[in-house]
Amino acid sequence: MNLNEKTLERKDIYKGRVLNFHVDKIELINGKTSTRECVDHPGGVTVAVLTQENEMLFVRQFRYPYKEVILEAPAGKLEKGENPFEAAKREQREETGAVGENYVNLGKFYPSPGYTDEIIYLYTCRAKSFGEKDLDEDEFLEVQKIKIEKAVQMVMSGEIEDGKTQVLVLKTAQLLKDGKI
Repeated sequence: MNLNEKTLERKDIYKGRVLNFHVDKIELINGKTSTRECVDHPGGVTVAVLTQENEMLFVRQFRYPYKEVILEAPAGKLEKGENPFEAAKREQREETGAVGENYVNLGKFYPSPGYTDEIIYLYTCRAKSFGEKDLDEDEFLEVQKIKIEKAVQMVMSGEIEDGKTQVLVLKTAQLLKDGKI
């Protein structure tokens, strides 16, 4: 069965600095029409940086939509035309000061495919060295190290609520268990 929907028309609603919104009129597979509200996003990256003691580097930062401080893996938005792997290395250095080695590509993650085209690219690496953070002028965060086993427990108990971080922690823990990192 062909499950693809056909776009009949697109109406741009808003163009912002990071996000764009549009509403599409579409044709369903049964020939009827419907609408789809979409958020266009440039995509992002996240990286699990592991110390030699199998501690993972996390960042705590205030996330305005939730009005709370969230524990997350280092992450960031892709710049136009930026290579995801290079963006991951840039974000980890900016947010944690860590320079990595032995990177593993963990694939990609669709955070909310019902309304956005955002793709988050996932990586893990070992920390080779540590330097100074290089945060954006509007970025404020704290770095925290957590043993990977504890991080898995935190995912399972709901202490880590961020979806991309949950996926990253569980994939990284499995690779460690399998001896692939």
